[in-house]
Amino acid sequence: MKKADIEEFYTRLERENPEPRGELHYVNPYTLVVAVALSAQATDVGVNKATKPLFEKVRTPEAMVKLGEARLKDYIKTIGLYNSKAKNVIGLSQMLIDDFGGKVPENREDLEKLPGVGRKTANVVLNIAFGQPTIAVDTHLFRVGNRTGLAPGKTPLEVEKKLEKNTPPRFMLHAHHWLILHGRYVCKARKPDCPACSVADLCRFKGKTTV
Repeated sequence: MKKADIEEFYTRLERENPEPRGELHYVNPYTLVVAVALSAQATDVGVNKATKPLFEKVRTPEAMVKLGEARLKDYIKTIGLYNSKAKNVIGLSQMLIDDFGGKVPENREDLEKLPGVGRKTANVVLNIAFGQPTIAVDTHLFRVGNRTGLAPGKTPLEVEKKLEKNTPPRFMLHAHHWLILHGRYVCKARKPDCPACSVADLCRFKGKTTV
C-alpha cells in the first residue's frame, strides 16, 4: 500500500473513532495484565463476564496470591484453558511481588518474564496501561494487515514490524485499537463487510464482498 493511501487509511479510521478503547474490563495496570493473559483464545466478552466479579474483590498481586489458585479457578472456569491460566495468573502475581515490588513493569522485556505473558500481551499492556505506541498483533491485526496490504507478513512479528514501519507516527498510539476493532466488526474473518467499510477503496483484498 502506498504511503499516501496508508495516511488516508488511518485518517478515515480516526475520523470514525477518534478515541478508540480496548474492550477488556480492568481497573488498574495489574488487572489489565490479568485480563489480557486470560483473553488468549477467548473472547473479550467472555473474559469480562468472569473478571467483573473477580476484580471487585481482587485488584493487586498480593490479593490474588491470597485468593489462591483453587478459588481463582472458580471465578474463571467459564474461560477456555482456565486451569493453566489460573496457574499462570498466580505465578505472575507472585513474581510481581518478589521481583517488581508488586508493580507492573513498564517495559516489554520484564513483562515477558511473567508466566503467561508473551509479546502480544506485553504490547497490549504497554499501550493501554502506559500509553506507549506499541502494536499487538492478534488474529484480527494479522488478518487486516495481510488482507488490506497495509502490512503483509507471514508471521505476527513480521506484521508487527511492518506496521511499526508503515504507520505514520501520529497514528501509532491508537493504531492497535483501530485495527483490532476494524478486524473484529468490519473486516471479519469469514465474510468481511466490505460494503460498510470506510477504507474499502484503499484495500488490496481481491475477494471483496458486495451487498
